[in-house]
Amino acid sequence: MFEKVNPAHPDKVADRIAGAMVDLAYRKNNQPKIAVEVLIGHGVCHIITETSVHFYAEEVIAIVERIAGPMEVDYTESAQDVHLAVNQHQKMRCGDNEIFKGTPVTSEQRSLTETAERIYDKYLCDGKYIITNNHLIICQSNAPKSELRKWLSNLPLQ
Repeated sequence: MFEKVNPAHPDKVADRIAGAMVDLAYRKNNQPKIAVEVLIGHGVCHIITETSVHFYAEEVIAIVERIAGPMEVDYTESAQDVHLAVNQHQKMRCGDNEIFKGTPVTSEQRSLTETAERIYDKYLCDGKYIITNNHLIICQSNAPKSELRKWLSNLPLQ
């Protein structure tokens, strides 16, 4: 299964905010330890970090506003877990071992992805698309069902 989310979907915006937090950690320290979780909804951006680097509220708000626009920011920062820090000290960490190389995409999945991209082109702030086996699951879509039926006439719609 893989998931395709519109670039304007809150999940993708949250990913970009988390990435910007990691980038800032590297500007502050050449070997930071950081985990970031971001959740956006109802005009609020919730951010939780477990980090060896301190972030000022102004820095976090600036990142959120640059990427997502003005919204309320709820930021919680925790020091990195001591046991995890010892575990990671001078050892291979997740992500360093080429474990996330991905898998080849089937022709059916490629076709379903192209369909999702067509919907994105017309509905710029549309929802989430999950492709599992050879099925396209359209969640939170703004596209009318009649239009989807026309575009996807060769596929069963639920």
